[in-house]
Amino acid sequence: MKKNIEKELINIAIIGCGRISKNHIKSILIEQKRSRLVAICDTSNERLLSSIELIKSLSKEKDILYNPPKQFLNYSELIEEVTTKKINVDLVVLTTPSGMHFSQTKLAAEAGINICTEKPMAVKWEHGLEMINSCKKNNVRLFVVKQNRLNKTVQLVKKQIDKGRFGKIALVTINVFWQRPQAYYDQDEWRGTKELDGGALMNQASHYVDFIDWLIGPIDYLSATTSTISRSIESEDTAVIQMKWRNGALGTMAVTMLAYPRNIEGSITILGEKGSVKIGGKAVNKIELWEFSDNSEDDLLVEDSNYETTSVYGFGHQAYWANMLDALLNNKKAICEGNDGLKSLELLIASYKSSYEKKIIKLPLKS
Repeated sequence: MKKNIEKELINIAIIGCGRISKNHIKSILIEQKRSRLVAICDTSNERLLSSIELIKSLSKEKDILYNPPKQFLNYSELIEEVTTKKINVDLVVLTTPSGMHFSQTKLAAEAGINICTEKPMAVKWEHGLEMINSCKKNNVRLFVVKQNRLNKTVQLVKKQIDKGRFGKIALVTINVFWQRPQAYYDQDEWRGTKELDGGALMNQASHYVDFIDWLIGPIDYLSATTSTISRSIESEDTAVIQMKWRNGALGTMAVTMLAYPRNIEGSITILGEKGSVKIGGKAVNKIELWEFSDNSEDDLLVEDSNYETTSVYGFGHQAYWANMLDALLNNKKAICEGNDGLKSLELLIASYKSSYEKKIIKLPLKS
């Protein structure tokens, strides 16, 4: 893997100027002493101009000197300018449709550029594996955005799991009860497609799928059922998964984009022989249950870890960026690199395989 970059400032290009790109732009500007946005790319000139206006507005708000990034309507042209040394880019951030991450990662890796990709890292298992291999071959780093790992609520619960406070975990339930109207899918042709986007599991609930392995541990086997009940899309709008972990715990995950009339809940409940916790709210932002058989000073941190949010994205992007820049500049451990992202992709692919073939799927999948 590529070691830390021998410089003090990371030059960044954002690829895709849709909704989630705004979180990355804000984080880059907050980290202005260590990062610089030198290029943005989107196939829509309207979205490019909208991003430029956001950068101008945030620069003024934060009293930062406005440095306009170079604009590209074609990703290949951006990569070409990097390889011919017309522009210097250390890191590309892929906020494009998920099905495009595979080809875009390969192009960047072959040009010697580090990559940060939004979730999920790919929509096909073989693509995820090839992304890992391509980055390793070209000695660049691949980061996968899993900002919910850095939520204060989630971090506090993971600490208790790592300390063994739950004892043996018996049951885990994960619920994502959100609302995505048909108008959401109609905004862009790629939304809800199997080739570029995926459905409720792969897209909207991807961060919650990540909790399955990252918080609780490796899965032994799972069984899933998906259904397209009300939305006019190729992929599912509703799904359920039944799981058994290698540590013996059992669990379920229930996901729907049909919750009426708004996003209701994004939660995880962990029930163990010595402790029970539920992180709820719209986006795992509130600890609603906290009971342990012993006492710990961590118990005093519960109330302070709760926070209000108007967005299901949460507020983890800034912390994710701080961690990623530490990894690039100081060779510190990243919260989620390629192999980590591959674990949640494996669970997603196994779930779809189970639903399509109507059978239990044993993990790990064969490479």
